[in-house]
Amino acid sequence: MAPEAASLLDAKGVDAGYGTMQVLWGVDLDVRPGETVLLLGANGAGKTTFLKSLVGLIETRQGHIALGGRDVTRMRSSDRMRLGMTYMSELAVFPDLSIEENLKVGAQALGHADPGARTEELYGLFPVLREKRRNAASTLSGGQRKMLGIAKALAAEPKLLVMDEPSAGLSPLLVKEVLQVLSRLQQQGLALLIAEQNIGFLEVATRVFVLEGGRIRFSGTVAEMTDNEALRRAYFGLK
Repeated sequence: MAPEAASLLDAKGVDAGYGTMQVLWGVDLDVRPGETVLLLGANGAGKTTFLKSLVGLIETRQGHIALGGRDVTRMRSSDRMRLGMTYMSELAVFPDLSIEENLKVGAQALGHADPGARTEELYGLFPVLREKRRNAASTLSGGQRKMLGIAKALAAEPKLLVMDEPSAGLSPLLVKEVLQVLSRLQQQGLALLIAEQNIGFLEVATRVFVLEGGRIRFSGTVAEMTDNEALRRAYFGLK
């Protein structure tokens, strides 16, 4: 049997919260190179808090976070980006900036001075953005904003893309379009960590972690989750 790949992202025993309110208790999660991990949970489960802890937007009170084998627990968010982890929030874009300006902001972490070549690659992946490149992001439809959010995160050429509820506010048809884009990114070898409550994202997942009440209640493959009767009853009703 081949040895298991080393983790690209490895979070161990993460506690986090806001002020006196603790939201996460001892969360463990890992992402291996090239795989897609789904963090599934209802609203209020702690998904966004965990992602913000991973990318350095809030303090990790206890535990450790490693990226590519390097401890980033106390590292600034910008430095984590330079090491290959980018974050797509639920808002995803800067609405007052143009599409091209959004992409330039996303590319700031690149080592070379001219991000133009990378921007052109992204326009190839998302042709609708090229057509509207001078328009403000606020003029885009909900689905187009998500595509711009993905493109902005990809502009930094990450090894791991961390996404917070990419289905939020989208119709089922537009969710399918997002899933198609994520499938293309998988084929390119990009690792994905997706926090969602929409179980449709199971179709692109390699492994699943279920977060409830700030604690991981399940981790395993999609097949293992769907074979678990209690989990089916508890989580497959999520919208």
